[in-house]
Amino acid sequence: KLVYCLEKEEQMPDGMCIDAEGKLWVACIDGGRVIRIDPETGKRIQTVRLPTPRITSCCFGGKDYSEMYVTSAYDGLDESTLAKEPHAGEIFKITGLGVKGIPQNFYAA
Repeated sequence: KLVYCLEKEEQMPDGMCIDAEGKLWVACIDGGRVIRIDPETGKRIQTVRLPTPRITSCCFGGKDYSEMYVTSAYDGLDESTLAKEPHAGEIFKITGLGVKGIPQNFYAA
């Protein structure tokens, strides 16, 4: 089932996670953002822009899962691009989203 059709500026989906309200968070590689989607309505309900375009994944953490951690990539970028994108490859912590994540599931090996 198609949940959401990315807009042109959002580029391509990469890593994803779910929050405590059942909403889907999608890292938009080459889009410089993480978006929150309501899978019931198929609508984007929140956008968090980041200071580098190659956003690769997102997850919730912290004591009460109210912090979002977002990874970015720098592989494949040449020196001139890296000079323009000094935050490429960094990990970002986002607070104040007004939503919490859920604990991860652990499986026995």
